[in-house]
Amino acid sequence: MHLKDIPQIIQLSIPEKMLLVEELLESVYAAEVDVAIPHDHISELENRLSRHTSNPDDLLSFEELRKGIELRK
Repeated sequence: MHLKDIPQIIQLSIPEKMLLVEELLESVYAAEVDVAIPHDHISELENRLSRHTSNPDDLLSFEELRKGIELRK
């Protein structure tokens, strides 16, 4: 399904679209359906956890991250 398939949605204002998104997400959460997590995602999370466990101090603070982003602009 694509947005172009439902022209009524395209005509909604931004606040109305936000409310629609909120209601859609609530309906997804309420369904309580298990969604399979792709193996690649699980592997990546395991790798990140392993790197963090090996080097727990090898992190940037939020301020350091923000400054790095600002410097790239």
